Order: sequence, then C-alpha cells, then structure tokens
Amino acid sequence: STALVDDQETLSYKQLLDRSLHLAHSFSEKYGVKSGQKIGFLCDNHASFVAAVFAASRLGAHVYLLNIDMSKNQFDHFAARFGFDLLIYDARWHDSIQHSNQITKGLLSEHDRLPSVRTLSKTPGETGKKLARASAGSIVLLTGGTTGVPKKAVHRPSLFQFLNPFLALIDRLHLSNCQTAFVATPLFHGYGFAVLCAFFGLGKKVVISRRFYAPTACRLIREHKVDVVTVVPLMIHKMLVHGAGDLTSLSCIASGGAPLSPKLVEAVSKELGAVLYNLYGTSEAGLNTIATPQDLAHSPHTIGRKISGVRFAVRDGAKKSYAPGIVGPFCIQNSWSAGRSRSWVDTGDAGCRDANGYYFLKGRVDDMIVSAGENVYPLDVEQVLSSHPAIECAAVIGIKDELFGQRLAVFVQPAPRAAITEKALFEWLRPRLARFQLPREIVLVEEMPYTPLGKLDKKQLKKRYTARGDG
Repeated sequence: STALVDDQETLSYKQLLDRSLHLAHSFSEKYGVKSGQKIGFLCDNHASFVAAVFAASRLGAHVYLLNIDMSKNQFDHFAARFGFDLLIYDARWHDSIQHSNQITKGLLSEHDRLPSVRTLSKTPGETGKKLARASAGSIVLLTGGTTGVPKKAVHRPSLFQFLNPFLALIDRLHLSNCQTAFVATPLFHGYGFAVLCAFFGLGKKVVISRRFYAPTACRLIREHKVDVVTVVPLMIHKMLVHGAGDLTSLSCIASGGAPLSPKLVEAVSKELGAVLYNLYGTSEAGLNTIATPQDLAHSPHTIGRKISGVRFAVRDGAKKSYAPGIVGPFCIQNSWSAGRSRSWVDTGDAGCRDANGYYFLKGRVDDMIVSAGENVYPLDVEQVLSSHPAIECAAVIGIKDELFGQRLAVFVQPAPRAAITEKALFEWLRPRLARFQLPREIVLVEEMPYTPLGKLDKKQLKKRYTARGDG
C-alpha cells in the first residue's frame, strides 16, 4: 500500500522501508554513523528527508531537525554549538555548507550528479551485513524559530510514552476513519513529523510537498482526495481564499502552531462544515489539548480540553493552581515532555480555564503589556479586531509611554477592497474594549510580516514601529 507521496514520486511502505535500510547501511559504511552520534537535517518536506531520518534512528543516532529558513550566521552558531557528526541538507544550502568551518561531513539530500541521500537510498549497501542493534536515538527540536538563541527540546521515541497523544489523535480527530493525510506544515517543526508518524503507524497514505503554496496544496487535496490536513491558521486562510471547492474531501483540518481567530473558525464552518480542530502543544511538552469542532462551536476561542495523561495547570511556579477564569502561566506535566516527565514544564504561554475544563490561550507571557498597572494580553485585542468585517489581520505590540509605562500600538491589514480609516476604527473599538486596552495608535499596513512557520512576526512589527521614530 502507498506510504508517501511527495513532489517527485510515490513510495509504498516496502519501498520506504527498503530505502531506509539501504541508507542505514550506507550511513554506517560510508559515513561512519553509529549510535549516539548527532545528525543534523536541513531539509524541506520530501521523501529523502523522511527516509534519512528513519535510517539515522535505526542506527541509534540523535536526529536534530533544523529550521530550513535560518541565516548562514545562525546555522554556523548552531553547528558550532552542537557539533554535528553528519549534516544532511538541501541543495540550496550547498555553497554555504561547503564554506562552513563547522561541518566536516555533509551529504546532499537530493542531487543529479553529486552524492546524495536520494542516490544512496536506491543503491543497496552491504545488506547482507547485519546492522548492529541500537536503541532509537533522540529527536531534537530547536525552539525559537529563526531568531534568538534556541533551546533544545529532546524527545526519546517510545511507543509507551507517546501512547496517550497517539490515541488522542486517533480518537478525537477520528483518524482511523481516514485514508489520506496531507502534512502541509514543515516536518522540521516536529508537529508535522509527529502527525506523519501517527499516520504511518496506522498504515495510511501521507502526502507532502517541499514548501507550502496554496494553489499546490489545494490541487493535492483535490487530486488525492485528502481526508486530513495539518496546517497553521494562515495556511487555512490562504487555501480558503484560493479555492474552498478543492477542500470538500476534508473531514479534519488539524490546526496548530498559532492562535485561531474566531473569524477563521466561522469561515471554515460556513465553507466546509464541522471539520476544524484546534491543537495546542509546545516543542518541549508535545501535544496537550485538542478542541473538536463541537468545542469550537461552544467557543471559537478555546484550545479545548486536555488529553489523557496530561496534568495541565494555570499556576505561578510552585504555587497552587489558579481558580477558573484567572489568567496565569500554563504549566504542564506529562510522560512525553522533553526529558522532564516528572517535573512541571512552564510553556511560556498564558491563559485560563473555565469551570467546564475548557482552556483558553491568551498569548505568550512575554507578550503581556502592563498599561497603567493593568495587564493587557494582545491576543484579546487582536481577536476583537479580527471580528471587524473590513479587517484581514491585526497585530498588537507594546510601546513605551511616559505616563502609562506601556501603551498599545495596533497594526491592521485591511481586507481586500475594504475602505477603512484609523479614526473609524478608534470609534468602533471604544465600546468593545476596556479603556486600558485601547491603543495609542493604529497603523494601517498593506501586508503583515510572518515567520516561515506562519506566525505573525511581531519582532518585525516592532522594528517597523521603531524605524518610524515613534517607539
């Protein structure tokens, strides 16, 4: 049966297994890869990437999933810090890798002439020679995206450890009833790779494409009659705009990685029915809550209820949990957290829960704005703004203010062909926000900046604001 479809080829489960085993032999014989070594991956979504990760894991190597969109300077920093024994990378990184002093062994993922994962995977090694048994190495995710100093989130593959999130995906998303999944999110982000492995565990077909492009995504969903797609909210929006008619085969849209707007929840429901699911997790703590379409009908703001095996608390460090309705830091304890199953993981997010066990995300703790002594969470204001029919997208940042300490600056991207003014928006906001939530300034922009993962890039917005001479 079909296991994997990428932009170039279709592989059965036997072909994927054979390629992974051929690669494992080649990695061992030609590159000296053995248990405990570090292999970095700098790849878009394609079959060679997937087969190489499985091969590295078979040898007991530690797999480091790197952000393909990082700068060369950031890569050199990571390579020096982690000391990769082998780096597998896409061709567009070739010149940078060749001139890097940090990489002693590198292998292209795909190439017509030079040695590559793709050619090695089709060339049997000494398959008669038995591979040494090795326990699976770690999967290492680097948090922090393309900016800042990343933290390692180390996950040790274990069927027993990951049984609860695996069963939660199957049960709440009804994956056993589905046949084909399209993983639109980057595999290096972890979320995409986790869903890919879940579908492989069920023996289903998985479709991937190098980079997300809405017209291509819509075509793939239509041609392969895809049941399930993993996305970030921006991807859903772009696909709906391009062609909602291509998405009618979907019975599950699994959204994660960024907050869902109530407007998008309503748009999906109107166009496609009750198919949208909101997943909440982190690189360190993995999957922890799921909101079903019925949960989102109850409240489009919710990230749902916690899954089995999770202790989820709104609490301040070692202090006891906050009462329902009180906003505070999200802290999580589960058996599949990155090496910290017995301790509380501070997610860095803030939110609250209600009396019915629904959780609500308010945003990053660091994003909270203290204005005249009042705590303001940008997401609350952004969700109000997104309900305006003439607004495509809105983002809120904190700016210095001599009187209030901090005030809010709002960036607004108008909807196509919408006529909107700052003055009219101020008037519209006044009855809908508390006084301390009202912005000092509204800035209209043609287009919002996004990170490669589809999150609003507020660091870029702050730079824009500062460059205007106002911040």
